Amino acid sequence: MRIFQNSGISTSYRARLTGLTEGVRGFERQREVFLNDRYGASHILLPALAGSPEAFFTNGDDESLQRAWAIENGLGEDASLADILLAQIEHHKSDIFYNLDPFRYDGSFVRRLPGHVKRKIAWRAAPGRIDFSGYDLVVCNFPSMRRLWEEQGAKTAQFFPAHDPELDAVAANRSRDVDVLFFGGYSRHHQRRRQILETVARLSDRRKVVFHLDLSRYTPLAETPLGWFGPLRAVRRPRMIRAVSAPPVFGRAMYAELGRAKVVVNASIDMAGPDRGNMRCFETMGAGALLISDAGNYPAPMRNGETMVVYDQPQEASKAIERRLDDGSWDRIGWAGNRVIREEYSKKHQFERFLQLV
Repeated sequence: MRIFQNSGISTSYRARLTGLTEGVRGFERQREVFLNDRYGASHILLPALAGSPEAFFTNGDDESLQRAWAIENGLGEDASLADILLAQIEHHKSDIFYNLDPFRYDGSFVRRLPGHVKRKIAWRAAPGRIDFSGYDLVVCNFPSMRRLWEEQGAKTAQFFPAHDPELDAVAANRSRDVDVLFFGGYSRHHQRRRQILETVARLSDRRKVVFHLDLSRYTPLAETPLGWFGPLRAVRRPRMIRAVSAPPVFGRAMYAELGRAKVVVNASIDMAGPDRGNMRCFETMGAGALLISDAGNYPAPMRNGETMVVYDQPQEASKAIERRLDDGSWDRIGWAGNRVIREEYSKKHQFERFLQLV
């Protein structure tokens, strides 16, 4: 079975990837650099990570990567990214098209796929209206999101991110110099997150607290006098948060920061609904840090007080952190989290589930 997996990269990650691939020529070498950086590795299927000839992986929105393939395979310079992706699928003679970027490559693209593609599966775990027509299945690990896609006429199934085994070496380090770590977005969609982070930031007078924030593009302006009033206030960081802020980190750089942290705080976005267990949870637990996250519906192996810790209200987050740091249980629970993620959400199990869905 020949599987084609398409993914995408965030705007914020592009700068890092551009630096990593500077001077690197050719599709294969650029893709190798990307895969080695482990960005989004929890979603990349085992055969793609292992370099199996039966699997083809690419980022269909990465202009540099895709143009490199187009040049090597004789496509014209005016070929669109969609045309290049279609040509790659035809060249690979793929049986399965697994797409992590259905917002860009929706039903209109699927209808162009060649006849040898027998199954079309999309991953989507964020709200928004998308044309899923032509997809056989839409998968994710959030029941509320699946219900949303079903209301739009899609057939859905449960599918989870997986543990990246590269994190095991990170988890093995138990001598950590950062007490509390957070990394993630900070925008107008993160008002509850803002409350949580402001509460946690107050620990910085006695704990080492670091927030790697991926800021809204309006935040620099919001933090001038022009942003004191009006709508820009929603993306202006309070003073306590600014004091512990650091630039965003991705890929291996993010893994390195996880290896320094005793506790990692997770805070869902305002549109997340009741479901929990985003990719950040899998990465944190996989890295052996103690995950402290907001209350909601978690996968069964994510158990409060055993493999992670849950808080109900923003003001309770700092109390939960202090308790686990003071009594040293962050280490025990962090190890337990690593163990359960490795056992229950391995790459092998993920791929076996994918084959069941196919």
